Amino acid sequence: MSIVLSIAASIVGGIIGYSFGFAQKIAADRYSRKQQHGNFSSAWSVMPGSGLRIAYFMILLLIIQITCPLFFDGNIQWIVSAGVVLGYGWTSTQQLRRKMLLK
Repeated sequence: MSIVLSIAASIVGGIIGYSFGFAQKIAADRYSRKQQHGNFSSAWSVMPGSGLRIAYFMILLLIIQITCPLFFDGNIQWIVSAGVVLGYGWTSTQQLRRKMLLK
């Protein structure tokens, strides 16, 4: 049972981390497209929407911090956190790899 919970916890954490990284990638791609097309009148034009996105991330993270202990107890919570780090790290690594290939 412990192994099944550990696997489930790492999968849930990975999905959470990947979704955070994916949302970050979408925002970075949109920023890049605007920058290439010259749609920025000033550096402050980057700001609209980013605060709202951060607020959504914080609310979602709060919900995750409240609900995960309901499903996973003990040391399994740390496995969820490790899954989040791995999921987000995967998307960040893929972005870095693409940038390095373009240079």
